Amino acid sequence: MKKLLALLAIVSIAMATTFAQGASETSDSSADQTLKVGVIYVSAPGDFGYSYMHDQGTIAAENYFGDKIEVIRMDNVPENEECERAIENLIDAGCKIIFANSYNYQEYMLNEAKIHPDVYFEHCSGYLSNENMSNYFGRMYQMRYLSGMIAGKMSASGQIGYVGAFNTPEVVRGINAFTLGAKAVNPDATVRVVWTNTWFDPSLERQGAVSLLDAGCDVIAQHQDTTEPAKAAIERGAYAIGYNADFGKIIDSDHVLVSPMWNWGNYMIPEIQAALDGTWKSQSYWGGLDDDMIKLSPISDLVPADFQKEVMDIQTEMAADTFDVFWGKLMDNEGTVRQMDGEKMSDSDMLSMNWFVDGVIGSVN
Repeated sequence: MKKLLALLAIVSIAMATTFAQGASETSDSSADQTLKVGVIYVSAPGDFGYSYMHDQGTIAAENYFGDKIEVIRMDNVPENEECERAIENLIDAGCKIIFANSYNYQEYMLNEAKIHPDVYFEHCSGYLSNENMSNYFGRMYQMRYLSGMIAGKMSASGQIGYVGAFNTPEVVRGINAFTLGAKAVNPDATVRVVWTNTWFDPSLERQGAVSLLDAGCDVIAQHQDTTEPAKAAIERGAYAIGYNADFGKIIDSDHVLVSPMWNWGNYMIPEIQAALDGTWKSQSYWGGLDDDMIKLSPISDLVPADFQKEVMDIQTEMAADTFDVFWGKLMDNEGTVRQMDGEKMSDSDMLSMNWFVDGVIGSVN
């Protein structure tokens, strides 16, 4: 009997050791698996604008993780049911986390998120979410304000043009912030807006800028995906405010006064890491200066050095949360008081903004 018990004990120990080794090998195998990351762009990264900067973030993630991830890109995806088909293709290819970079993708991404609960979804610039779907963006309105200050300083006429894509809260908020910045320097400044109703159309973007130049604007800003509005301005001897990337480098002109810029990699890398670790959680993210999600490009040497310091001092106040754009009394461009002196606009009100501040020439509708 003692021999039998001893034999059973030896067998039990051997089985336990074998099971432990198998579990360890399974765990190691799982850890060694490459995470497939899907990325959907509304335009090609060659636009040197919005999708270009998103792709810079993707490249930063690839460099950071090395062979731990494999990225599958899909670009020029329309903001319609094509987005759902693109997502399905990425899932069929094995992607476990998918980023989509344009506002009007959100409803299609949400549909897919509900169908595929085992996949993580990341939508840029929207507001919809799910247990497995986050939305993310940044406080670009702060950089818009600073660039508006520079435009207000450098405009000889006080007439500034702004080529807008769609009248979404994101774009309206940026135009308002830009205008408040310009008027902080020149109270008589105006910002004239034209809509292209497209994120990416080089021809329409250029036409919008030309119409503003013809109307007397001597600085052109934009919420568009390409460099065409800025190029049109420079060709006419006017100044330009870039967006997304450093247009001064891309166009190689000191008449690009400054460019509000994104750093998407600072969001993508932690999210991919969370997916690898199994700690990913849905969130509504709105990053700012503290996360290095937003920044200004180097300011043109044409802007006086003492004024550049003024701009940077305001940025320091923003970072310290002692000043923000939509604090204090605000009036819309139809004469209605929208916010009283001493009040601070909430994030929810900023994220749903659908009216223009005083100084904007144009209509949201």
